Amino acid sequence: MTGEGCLAVVTGGGTSGHVLPALAIVDALVEAGVPLERLHYVGTTRGVETRLVPPTGLAHDFLDVVGLQRSLSRRNLAVPRRLAASVRTAGRLLDQLRPSVVVNVGGYASFPATWAARRRRIPYVVVSYDRRPGLVSRLLAPRAAACAVAFAGSALPHAELTGAPVRRSIARLDRSARRAEAREALGLPADRFVVGVVGGSLGAGAVNTVVSEVVEQLGTRSDLAVYHVVGDRHLATAAAPRDGSDGILYVVKGYEDRIDLLYAAADLLVTRAGAGTIAELSAAGVPAVIVPWPDAAENHQLDNARVLGDAGAAVVVEQHDLTAALLIAEIDRFVADPAALGALADAARRAGEVHRGSALVDLVLRVAGESA
Repeated sequence: MTGEGCLAVVTGGGTSGHVLPALAIVDALVEAGVPLERLHYVGTTRGVETRLVPPTGLAHDFLDVVGLQRSLSRRNLAVPRRLAASVRTAGRLLDQLRPSVVVNVGGYASFPATWAARRRRIPYVVVSYDRRPGLVSRLLAPRAAACAVAFAGSALPHAELTGAPVRRSIARLDRSARRAEAREALGLPADRFVVGVVGGSLGAGAVNTVVSEVVEQLGTRSDLAVYHVVGDRHLATAAAPRDGSDGILYVVKGYEDRIDLLYAAADLLVTRAGAGTIAELSAAGVPAVIVPWPDAAENHQLDNARVLGDAGAAVVVEQHDLTAALLIAEIDRFVADPAALGALADAARRAGEVHRGSALVDLVLRVAGESA
């Protein structure tokens, strides 16, 4: 595909839950034949995209935009003014780029460029991968050219079932084939049961606390390894690593750039229920204990988790029920019953079939007036 000019502006950001799906869409478009030079990313100056996007070589702009605080806060008083300024900045950028389509992956960072596109009658696609669409998606959906959704029965208008955007390195991950390589790369032994823990790009304090208790209580277990991604903001207060020489191996990281390696290396994952995470777990067939974040807007992470839980494809534990004793019981159950662990992984992979196709990129190209 060798057309000239900007094909698509992909917009969204703040956390990995929005940035990684955006990059997944970019990767899929490039794989479909769109030169990287015809794609542009728009995010926020305050998000993890400032770290994740530049190394990709993708052209980008980061806007000074902030989201509303759900609690009463003086910061909210400045939001309308800053949002209006960001919309104007985004408008000038779109006037310069003249994209064929704007692709919105959700979150407050996606609003300025999409609203500016709407004003300029540039078609846009709303990509909604939460089971319960977020506020920005609901607000912008009525005027969208199409809404790409991950679950059947979406209430959004113009909805087309495409699955969620998942990076190719994960959608095509063969966990068995990559296991030995992944463990070597992460410094994990081949002969231990590995529990991976990921609380999202910002970490999860409540989960971290319970996992630290688990490691303390299982300290003498030389058959276990725990690879704990605590979040950069929790790194200073995290429990001390353990080298495994006299018991459990405990690795502590602030952020994991190569999450596909952890998906391949881990026997069992403990994680939150962001929509991107749920899509990745199922696309790659990773068995997991999922602990939804209870303070997510409208408790939507619980809805996300139930997609896998109701299909027998994950163990769902609400945060108020999460204890060290419960998590130890789940770990011991799967250590003792590899067949049950394998069944969980198989069910997850079956649930992820919808995320491994090309429907989303086909939709974006169609709205842009091009074809793969």
